Amino acid sequence: MGNRFIDLYFKVGSFNDASKVFDEINGKNIISWNIWLNGLLKFGHFEKACLVFDEMPEKDVVSWNSMISGCGVLGFWGYGLEVFKDMQNFGFRPSKFTFSILTTFVSCASQGKEIHGNVIRSGVGLSNLVIGNSLIDMYGKLGLLEYAFGVILSMEEVDVVSWNSLISSCCKSGYQDLALEQFDQMRLAGYSPDEFTVSSVIAVCTNLRNLNKGKQIFALCVKVGFISSFIVSSAIIDLFSKCNILEDSVQLFEEVEHWDSALCNSMISSYARHGSQDDALLLFVLALREDCRPTEFTFSSVLSCMTFLSVEQGYQVHSLVIKSGFDSESIVASSLADMYAKIGLIDSAMQIFSEIHVKDLISWNTLIIVLARNGRAVETLELFQKLVRVGPAPDRITLAGVLLACRCGAFVDIGMSIFSSMEEEFGVTPCDEHYACVVDLLCHAGKLKEAFDTLEAMPFEPSFIVWKSIVLATVTYADLNFTERVAAKMIELKPQSSLPYLVLNRAYEMRGRWEGMIRVRKAMKQRLKKIVGCSWIGIKNHVFTFEADWLQHEGGKDIYLILRLLAWDLEEKSCIHVQHEIEGAEWSKSDIELENWKIQALIC
Repeated sequence: MGNRFIDLYFKVGSFNDASKVFDEINGKNIISWNIWLNGLLKFGHFEKACLVFDEMPEKDVVSWNSMISGCGVLGFWGYGLEVFKDMQNFGFRPSKFTFSILTTFVSCASQGKEIHGNVIRSGVGLSNLVIGNSLIDMYGKLGLLEYAFGVILSMEEVDVVSWNSLISSCCKSGYQDLALEQFDQMRLAGYSPDEFTVSSVIAVCTNLRNLNKGKQIFALCVKVGFISSFIVSSAIIDLFSKCNILEDSVQLFEEVEHWDSALCNSMISSYARHGSQDDALLLFVLALREDCRPTEFTFSSVLSCMTFLSVEQGYQVHSLVIKSGFDSESIVASSLADMYAKIGLIDSAMQIFSEIHVKDLISWNTLIIVLARNGRAVETLELFQKLVRVGPAPDRITLAGVLLACRCGAFVDIGMSIFSSMEEEFGVTPCDEHYACVVDLLCHAGKLKEAFDTLEAMPFEPSFIVWKSIVLATVTYADLNFTERVAAKMIELKPQSSLPYLVLNRAYEMRGRWEGMIRVRKAMKQRLKKIVGCSWIGIKNHVFTFEADWLQHEGGKDIYLILRLLAWDLEEKSCIHVQHEIEGAEWSKSDIELENWKIQALIC
């Protein structure tokens, strides 16, 4: 009876009551110890769980599995593998659940192959569906797709989960088209897909931006009744959103009778992706009212909507994050750091990063990019050195941020050293963003020849962002013919960009080529859509918009009246100079004071 009470108290979240009951049990058996060990691990008391595990008078396979599983849940994967080795040394034979748990720990190919070897030696073999499916999923996460296929071909029996694991493995390994082929093979083999199958396939269509195939799967979901599944509806909403048909995402969302967190997350992130921040925030509030508990992904999407105009809302969401207990989640902490960086509070972003207990690569990358974009080059490089020492292996985003910091700090030698060693030292092949940073770095240092050499040495055709880095330097340093060729290439790659036209206009102006300027401006009027300058002013819960081509702003008459009153008040107090001369033209004090107050009103 005591064991049941311990288990009950743990299930309802009453740790102290469970502890009292455990202490009061006189004749504790192995079941009592296992329940107590599970509870300690569930509530995060890892050190105490280790002590209890060592002091247990006897252990069985359940005890070892509980300890190994707890290590994985709490992030102590290395220790979990050590516990597995001790389990074998003490003569305990691993069960199918032991191997299934271990496959989630694997971080490299050698570990995965070692566990696979243990499975074979243990005699469990691939006759067990759970182990076989776990191995397929493990190899998929490691990117060893040929091994995943080897496992499924060796299995005596497969089921829908096996096919789901293989499709997911193809997707994770970057073989999206192969994932679609396996889906077709699965149906030809007579296996009926479930909602997890179609959600994975829809995710593949989303990654490929294959809307036609996605609509075919959507039709299948409607036909077999999967559309009522939240995970399927969420995947379809994400598909439509990323294929730039947000209106279809909204229509599907509105047709759903009941909401859940996954569904709301997809719709909120869809709004955020398309710049509809107000709709995203409104849906977030409505979801809270509908008692849809926000997850870490909800908060991440909502925080990405925050701008300098919604600072107060950002603070409120941060408070809700803390109240909900998600402040220690890496994805949420990274989003918080990014939000504070957007509004210029870099120190707050750094403080949040320092408080993350288990920092993943996303956390490191977020702060590196934040510091680099805000010109803190030295701090970026120091953080990068710390990452190399204690953190996960840098990826392309990390190195792009570091190269950007070198460009901001004019650290040419350091930047070139990192760039040249990317592939050998970090296993990252330079791509567009890295070449763009390096070319920009060299151009700003006046090393135009080295920048051109880097451009010519690229193993692929330079994209728009690479040309963008060099075209600005050509205005001053290069001959006009080269500037014209670069601008023509940029117009070919991105016809709607005004940058190449503006660069050409400036180049012609510097050389007195007035006919060229006229030709460029005429081309801009004919080919480009006019972009009107716009400013926003946030006052409490209202955002006022001021567009450059407006003749009369909202409340403009009252604004000018107040400005004149303020100008008269200043005049009486002798706060305005009598006369100003600007470019040879004299402006009276009434004119200049009014212009100054217009500017002040737009800024404040």
